[in-house]
Amino acid sequence: MFELTGFQRDLLYVIASLDGAHGLGIKNEIETVYEIDVNPSRLYPNLDTLVTKGFVEKGRIDDRTNSYDVTEQGLQLIASRREWEDELLSEESTHKNTSEA
Repeated sequence: MFELTGFQRDLLYVIASLDGAHGLGIKNEIETVYEIDVNPSRLYPNLDTLVTKGFVEKGRIDDRTNSYDVTEQGLQLIASRREWEDELLSEESTHKNTSEA
């Protein structure tokens, strides 16, 4: 997960959350999260990076619309990240409690 930018990581999470993810749907969801307009010139190269790294599979819905699905490798990456976050927050809680004593 650390080889991805924060934006790429967020895209991966958004794709995993959507059923039948496509470019415009991903764009709309990420704009809701970021509360800014996301330019297609930023969105699509980052989606392509996720595809190239094997975390997302790109398909075709029609001549103009691509679909995006998280691969097993991408799901494993998300699970690893969540485990790391849980461990870190658990350790942080433990460190706070011992330093307050």
